[in-house]
Amino acid sequence: MQHLTGQIIEETAELFFPARLIPLLRDLRGDQWRELVDQVADLPDTHPDTLAFVLMMIKLGPCMKCHSNNYRFFRGCALCSTQSIQTFKGNDADLIHLYHKSHDEIEQYLHGSLGTLSLAA
Repeated sequence: MQHLTGQIIEETAELFFPARLIPLLRDLRGDQWRELVDQVADLPDTHPDTLAFVLMMIKLGPCMKCHSNNYRFFRGCALCSTQSIQTFKGNDADLIHLYHKSHDEIEQYLHGSLGTLSLAA
């Protein structure tokens, strides 16, 4: 186990970014980012806002390329997602924009106007 921002995080990898790790990303960027994380962190995993955040993280990180022979897999989702947010080249507004794009996609999917979700960035 590793200590990351005062929490104990299991060194495990999952199929996609797990919503339970959202609070871990709170202090990695500026105020706009913190507000988004705070807004989403306590919602149920099935809430559209949470699903949008997870979809955004899947698009930002290498989730679709992660597998058991990949070094990122062995580092676990917590470290991988932290690195994805810390190394994002845009600013907080760019991340918020990506979140809103993912949220729109989730809403379209839930209302049946989108056949499949795009997992590419």
